[in-house]
Amino acid sequence: MAKLRETDLYAPVKGFLQAQGYEVKAEVAGADVVGLRADDPAPVVVELKTGMTLTLLQQGISRQGLTDFVYLAIPAMRGRKALAAHVSLCRRLGLGLLTVRLRDGFVTAHCDPGPFAPRKSRVRQGRLLKEFLRREGDPNIGGSTRVQLMTAYRQDAQRCAAHLAVHGPCKGAVVARATGVPRATTIMRDDHYGWFKKVEKGVYALSPEGAAAAAAIGP
Repeated sequence: MAKLRETDLYAPVKGFLQAQGYEVKAEVAGADVVGLRADDPAPVVVELKTGMTLTLLQQGISRQGLTDFVYLAIPAMRGRKALAAHVSLCRRLGLGLLTVRLRDGFVTAHCDPGPFAPRKSRVRQGRLLKEFLRREGDPNIGGSTRVQLMTAYRQDAQRCAAHLAVHGPCKGAVVARATGVPRATTIMRDDHYGWFKKVEKGVYALSPEGAAAAAAIGP
């Protein structure tokens, strides 16, 4: 099977632009593809690559110094999640994104160039601020990916475990008052870490894993 080349994308992209009334030429002043219409003085520039790369993004950004209408073109891909991430990135950079289905040369425009104004998610922002304010201290190291991260939820679970380690089985309400963790009953009932076990209605004790975790936490 022949190795895919950037030039394999040219004919489909050229045909796509021609169908919209553009005169198309390749390799003009460093740009892979340039299209121009008689009724529009601003050219369209398309940069071709066999995959989404940092180099392609840099080329696209550089071409924005020539025109507002810059597209990146890559082969069609199967992963919807990866494609969605590429589209989101292109929108943030003000770039358009085209994909080329190689078996028949079909071109799909996933987004057009244009200014990007991100919409703030109040729900996500609220979640971030809540976690920040509830977390005690700064127990993690920025950039950590392969370690157990300390969250406000885990800190609350540790407080519950530490209380049970000293006082033995307790009602959830008692643990909540003693530790200052309002959701103590829910934490012990859900038992996300395998630290707790229900001994009777509303009463919880430490599991062997919980006892080990409490001992590791220390006083």
